[in-house]
Amino acid sequence: MKHLLTFLLFSGIIMSTAAQIKVNHIAAHVSNLETSKEFYKNIVGLKEIEEPFKDGLHAWYDIGGGAALHIIEAPNVPTQISKVNHLCFSMEDMDSFIKTLQETNYPFESWVGEKGKVTIRVDGIRQIYIQDPDGMWLEINDDY
Repeated sequence: MKHLLTFLLFSGIIMSTAAQIKVNHIAAHVSNLETSKEFYKNIVGLKEIEEPFKDGLHAWYDIGGGAALHIIEAPNVPTQISKVNHLCFSMEDMDSFIKTLQETNYPFESWVGEKGKVTIRVDGIRQIYIQDPDGMWLEINDDY
């Protein structure tokens, strides 16, 4: 009985700790804050939120679910950025987003790199890839 109580207590602690984990923020390295702010606001459509530093090197965006994207201007942006390393945003109306990209001549591509094409994953989710001003890849999908 003592072992059962110990097991149940320990299991409860692990489960309650795991349930408390959530994404707080994602930080992205940018070379020019103003250029990146324009991209994340006008191309991606994120809403800028209050950031505490007020140092001209940070901008924060609401990405839903209580999480934020922090873009931080710093030197030495990596020169080679793999598409495997990417941020992913899900949108309810991906067709309107693609239309905006087309109207503004903002390039997008499929996973394999076909310009202006959409990838349809094996689970039916549609996805495209765009790059921010520093070349970081963003996946946009309709798994909203």
